Amino acid sequence: MNLDTPQGPILYLDGVTVSFDGFKALDSLSLIVEPGELRCIIGPNGAGKTTMMDVITGKTRPEAGEAHFGNAHDLTRMSEPEIARAGIGRKFQKPTIFKNHTVFENLEVALKTDKRVFPTLRAERTPEQDTRIDEVLGVIGLRGKADQKADLLSHGEKQWLEIGMLLMQDPRLLLLDEPVAGMSDDDTARTGELLRSLAGKHSVVVVEHDMHFVESIGQKITVLHEGRLLAEGTLDVVREDPRVVDVYLGR
Repeated sequence: MNLDTPQGPILYLDGVTVSFDGFKALDSLSLIVEPGELRCIIGPNGAGKTTMMDVITGKTRPEAGEAHFGNAHDLTRMSEPEIARAGIGRKFQKPTIFKNHTVFENLEVALKTDKRVFPTLRAERTPEQDTRIDEVLGVIGLRGKADQKADLLSHGEKQWLEIGMLLMQDPRLLLLDEPVAGMSDDDTARTGELLRSLAGKHSVVVVEHDMHFVESIGQKITVLHEGRLLAEGTLDVVREDPRVVDVYLGR
C-alpha cells in the first residue's frame, strides 16, 4: 500500500509480532484504520488487544513487522512522548484525572505544554484557549459541571472528562480501552453518542467487551484471537463467521 498519499490510512500495521517469554501476544498482526473511521476491536481475553495498543503507543516494541501512523511516522522508531505529540491519544480503562481540580482545570492542564499542574493553573490563558476549553466541555456534555471538582463526578462523567482531556490535544487518532466498563445504561448510551460524534474529525479505535455497546456504535469490527486477525467487517458479517462464534460470541 502507498503510504505517501493523503488518502492513505491513518494507522497501518503489517505483520506485527510480539513475544513474551516464548508466548506470541501478537502473531503477524495486520490492521488498517482509515482517517475518520470508528473501529471496534473485540476478542477473548489474551487475544492481543492490549498488546496491540501498546505497540501503537510505543510502550511495546514489536520484534517484527511495520507500524505506521499516517504517511510520516514509523511508530517502531518513536518514543511514547513522540507518538503522543504526533497525534495519538490513549485512554486506559480506569480514568486518570486530577480529582481535586475542577472539570475546567482538568481540561486546562491538558491544554498546556507544561504538565506541572500548579504552574499551568497560574499561567494566563488566551481567548483561543478559553474557546477551545468551552468547545470540548460542549462535546463531552460537561458545560454545566465545569466548576465542579472532578472527584464529585459520576463514573461515566469521569470517563467523559478523560476523553475531553485527550481532545484538548486535538489527536488525529484516539485509542479507547473499554470506555463503558462499569457504566449505567444511560451513560453507556451517551458515551456511544459521544464516540459517534468524534468519528470523522478523529479516527477512533475502541477496544470493548460489551457487545451491546459495540452493536450501538460499530461501523467496522475487527476480531482478534491468539494475536491474529480472525475476522473483520460489519457486525452482521462478523456475527455470521463460525470462527468468531466458536472462539468469542458463542461463549
